[in-house]
Amino acid sequence: MLVLAMLLAAGGCASKNIALRSVPKSPLIEQLDLASFSGPKPSRRTTQLLRVYNLGDDNLTGDLRPLLGKLQAINDGEPSADIVYAMSELAFLGGKKAERYDKQAALDLYGASVLHAYDYLFDRRYYATRNPYDPQYRSACDLYNGALESALRIVCAEKALAPGTIMTISTASGTWDVTCVLPGGQGTWRPEDFERFEFVSDYEVTGLKNLYLTHGLGVPLIAIRRRGPDEPPAAKYYPPGMSFPVTAFLRPVGKIDPRTGRLGERNQCVLELYDPLTTNETLVAGRRVPLECDLTTPLAYFLSRPELENLATVGLLWPEALLALRPDRPEPIMGLYMAQPYEPGKIPVLMVHGLWSSPMTWMEMFNDLRSQPEIRRRYQFWFYLYPTGQPFWLIAAQLRHDLARVREELDPHRREPAFDRMVLVGHSMGGLVSRLQTLSSGDDYWRLVGRKPLGSIKADPKIREQLAETFYFRPNPSIRRVVSIATPHRGSTFSNQTTQWLLGKLIHLPQKIINSQQKLFRENQGVFAGDSLLRIDTSIDSLAPETPIFPVMLASRRLPWVKYHNIVGVMPDQPWWLLNLIGEGDGVVPRDSAQLDDAVSQITVPADHSTIHAHPAAVLEVRRILLEHLAELDGRSAAGIARRTPAIMRRQ
Repeated sequence: MLVLAMLLAAGGCASKNIALRSVPKSPLIEQLDLASFSGPKPSRRTTQLLRVYNLGDDNLTGDLRPLLGKLQAINDGEPSADIVYAMSELAFLGGKKAERYDKQAALDLYGASVLHAYDYLFDRRYYATRNPYDPQYRSACDLYNGALESALRIVCAEKALAPGTIMTISTASGTWDVTCVLPGGQGTWRPEDFERFEFVSDYEVTGLKNLYLTHGLGVPLIAIRRRGPDEPPAAKYYPPGMSFPVTAFLRPVGKIDPRTGRLGERNQCVLELYDPLTTNETLVAGRRVPLECDLTTPLAYFLSRPELENLATVGLLWPEALLALRPDRPEPIMGLYMAQPYEPGKIPVLMVHGLWSSPMTWMEMFNDLRSQPEIRRRYQFWFYLYPTGQPFWLIAAQLRHDLARVREELDPHRREPAFDRMVLVGHSMGGLVSRLQTLSSGDDYWRLVGRKPLGSIKADPKIREQLAETFYFRPNPSIRRVVSIATPHRGSTFSNQTTQWLLGKLIHLPQKIINSQQKLFRENQGVFAGDSLLRIDTSIDSLAPETPIFPVMLASRRLPWVKYHNIVGVMPDQPWWLLNLIGEGDGVVPRDSAQLDDAVSQITVPADHSTIHAHPAAVLEVRRILLEHLAELDGRSAAGIARRTPAIMRRQ
């Protein structure tokens, strides 16, 4: 039981998912009694307005379009914010009624509701009679959002929502052509990237602690990416089923045809699909209008994919499974993944997970970091998935290869300066993999492997090449900072005879690697000593404190422009038996091992090993480091950054 408890503490990540709501979330449910037996029904103010204009209750039965026509005629002669608001509310209620028997009529009414709410909020005719401090103002915003969402549900049910499509709605004010567009300069998505849409209001996040919303106008959507034949080079790094946030905003443009920009014969609207990672506001009549955005729910939607749940265990116990090809393209499952499309000019932050883990373990921190406008404006986040059952120096060699390849594919002419400002963030064993990207080997690492020079080893050319790539390496000049979190820089007493034996029985190394290794030993008798790194087969063995690579790593020559930051975990109320077994630390890595002498910053976080990188103090420290990185690149002072950040984030 003790061993199992230690193994569970060492890694893995909780499932991140979302729950489907029984009823979509909407402030209009209570406002208009949408869920009651007596509803839906108009608000008291709308009922009063109808009474003032002698439009009694008999006008509220059946089809509401005749009533809307009467109100339109009254408003044409006597423009009033109260009237146009009532029209928006009644059109919405009429849409709810019509949904049961006539989808097109419902679409027309919902469209009318959106347009009337838009007029209430932005038409200059109503500035004198509209009070922005009146609760009706917020209700008009709710009507705009709710009616637009209801209209989009009808459109999406017919799979007719896509950039470039045109739909028509008829209202009391005339017929409108609605064109779906991607506003210029908004994000990196192309029209052909949209497979389908889900609605944020249908889901409740249950697996991420923090929900990041921006309140305003528009409908937050979850867009699911479509794979196509003509994809950009970076698409190979996009995960299958990638989903991303979108906000839909409907804007009337009068008689201007949005396709030609010229005067047309019919009323025109544009349905704009915004990327909230790029912008959270739009301009209307010269005013900045915040968009309703949700960054977290689309992320949780993607994380709820069932195939993501077992990546950590598969990567530990069956490393060969991650070397197989992805089902959607001829690329290995292991490797580099991008959470959003590659954007030139944005600095890559590569997050490297630890033992018995996967990129899913970073989602709490990723969700928090991405919520900061400055960070999402200047950075793009990448993730590395690798088989954690293998020794970490083998993973480091593969990462060196993968980083060189992504640079060659996305920036072959070395014209992108953001590539040379990269930041690596590694948790646990991932911190060791990350640090090895910045070190120079010389002959020091090969001396830990064999007693003869590599050139004299009897081996197939491919095996010799792999040995050279693993034990002879240069630092990656693109990396400027490395953040290590709960990293065993001197090994971990968690790796002991018991855990090594147990995981040695459970981990199934690729047979091809085992056969190649045995052949190498047979053909080179006496070259590889018993403590050779080549005789260490699994990751848990590689993390033993007596492994000779640790002092070599700590003494390796480092580039002067690379800065190291370190976050150490100390488990609060550590049980006495764990304290005696491992010593003070995070329950897996002793505090003395987690310390890093050459770090320019180092903090201690009261957390255990498996949760430290989701702890608010750790997230704030990584945020501080990323902002400091930007300040130095921009020539700003660190004091200026400190003044702009909360005191809790400042280094003590």
